[in-house]
Amino acid sequence: MGGLGPMQPLPPPPLLLLLLMLATVDRPQDAPGNDILVGVRCCAREVLVPEGPLYRVAGTAISISCNVTGYEGPAQQDFEWFLYRPEAPDAALGIVSTRDTRFSYAVFGPRVAAGEVQVQRLRGDAVMLKIARLQAQDAGIYECYTPSTDAHYLGSYSSKVELRVLPDVLQVSATSPGPRGRQAQTSPPRLMVHEGQELALGCLARTSTQQHTHLAVSFGRAVPEAPVGRVTLQEVVGLRPDLAVEAGASYAERLAAGELQLSKEGAERYRMVVRGAQAEDAGTYHCTAAEWIQDPDGTWSQIAEKRAVLAHVDVQTLSSQLAVAVGPGERRIGPGEPLELLCNVSGTLPPPGHHAAYSVGWEMAPAGAPGPGRLVAQLDTEGVGSLGPGYEGRHIAMEKVASRTYRLRLEAAQPGDTGTYRCLAKAYVRGSGARLHEAASARSRPLPVHVREEGVVLEALAWLAGGTVYHGETASLLCNISVQGGPPGLRLATNWWVERPEDGELSSSSAQLVGGMDQDGVAKLGVRPGGGPVSVELVGPRSHRLRLHSLGPKDEGVYHCAPSAWVQHTDYSWYQVGSARSGPVTVYPYMHALDTLFVPLLVGAGVALVTGATILSIITCCFMKRLRKQ
Repeated sequence: MGGLGPMQPLPPPPLLLLLLMLATVDRPQDAPGNDILVGVRCCAREVLVPEGPLYRVAGTAISISCNVTGYEGPAQQDFEWFLYRPEAPDAALGIVSTRDTRFSYAVFGPRVAAGEVQVQRLRGDAVMLKIARLQAQDAGIYECYTPSTDAHYLGSYSSKVELRVLPDVLQVSATSPGPRGRQAQTSPPRLMVHEGQELALGCLARTSTQQHTHLAVSFGRAVPEAPVGRVTLQEVVGLRPDLAVEAGASYAERLAAGELQLSKEGAERYRMVVRGAQAEDAGTYHCTAAEWIQDPDGTWSQIAEKRAVLAHVDVQTLSSQLAVAVGPGERRIGPGEPLELLCNVSGTLPPPGHHAAYSVGWEMAPAGAPGPGRLVAQLDTEGVGSLGPGYEGRHIAMEKVASRTYRLRLEAAQPGDTGTYRCLAKAYVRGSGARLHEAASARSRPLPVHVREEGVVLEALAWLAGGTVYHGETASLLCNISVQGGPPGLRLATNWWVERPEDGELSSSSAQLVGGMDQDGVAKLGVRPGGGPVSVELVGPRSHRLRLHSLGPKDEGVYHCAPSAWVQHTDYSWYQVGSARSGPVTVYPYMHALDTLFVPLLVGAGVALVTGATILSIITCCFMKRLRKQ
């Protein structure tokens, strides 16, 4: 015998031959549920449904997807759905099919015809089984079957998922809104809150589902008298299944600012608080509770939802309630007498506090002047009083004499206080960061006040002492004042003004105060055009003098005196009762005679020096030339 050759391969085992033969044999249409357990998995048909079990609540909707891969044949595959109920696990009940409209069994036929149960094609190889309202008998094993279009029967032709139907045990109801607001005894309750006040609403949500579920609770608002639905219901704030608090788009800023809060009190109670209620917060509020469960594939699905009406909320705006009245009526008083005006703020308003605040002030417009006028005095939101511009130093009091009554008192009225008075009230609400912003304002009717004039008539006569003044001398300007009428104790004050020519013309708008003396005899100095010292003095009971020392060319101008009469009240404040203006006095500093000769003398001397120097230079030049020739 020769040597042994290469070893021949052993024949395959009988079992492997059998499997290969089965893989090449066409399999006829099989009944649902008979899955092929062998085949080439890399190219075999596979039907996929969600991983189970799935838990849903009776009365809610469910959608179960099904898709097929690894198939041969047309791109559009057909699908058939079957149900195996727990009481008959081997009996397949036809639900719906994509290729046969008469496929449904009698238990599903009416529901399919009504559209409550349907199959929706997502694409050629994927569908969705939809059941609008689950019933308890819908629990069981759902099978998605795909009739074969393959050349060889390989892979799986159906897939199953279990659905368990839970009873509806979700409960939602309203709880008492708490101490804020006035609640009418109606169903649902009607709640009235003031603008800027706190709006608090409560909701009770519970479930007794045996499975592990999460509750999501949200508060929503619908405009008054609008039908409630997902389109009309605007979410205010909600607690998500992952316990995150989120606000609706129009409330996001208020949540971030702390004006909107949602809290869970205990295991079943939820409370929403809206700080600083606004007019747009009016409407019908609802509480919506949704129950969520985590499916085996890790996704969260909503299995139940219920909604309850909490309250019809009306927001009473401050602008619609704020009103102001003044008294006691038109006033006519004499100068130096006290003036009292009362302002009453009325309306259905929240009391001053954390959510609302008020300020009250008085304005005065002179007789015939347009507009509300200037501020006299006011009390701010903290109750701190202040005086308006031009009233500093006067004895004026602004105080609150009753819960909503305010008094303005001028200890000694002046003729300049004559005018039309109005009381201005402003209402503020507290916004984000505890800041106040104005929500409403109201002015009273005009209240005329007349303060009798003192009847003082002043006349002023001014002149330049000596008539002519020269450069370097002192100019003395005198002003004599005559007074007619007036009360005892009348005092005079005088100011001296100068107007300098600009482009050859005088302008009163450019007048400058040179100096003066007030009613207490205190001198005050202004700006002298030429600089240098200025003195003002009283040279007689009603005679004032202005002296400009070392007069210069820049002191040229037109001067006048402006006296004023003043009366002091019992509160030691002064007020002006009259004024006058003298005629113009021209001040022109003349040059002395020697000064006028000095200039020509300087000019002549200069000319003589230049001429002599020129002649001397010519003679010297000629003499030097003659010397060189010699």
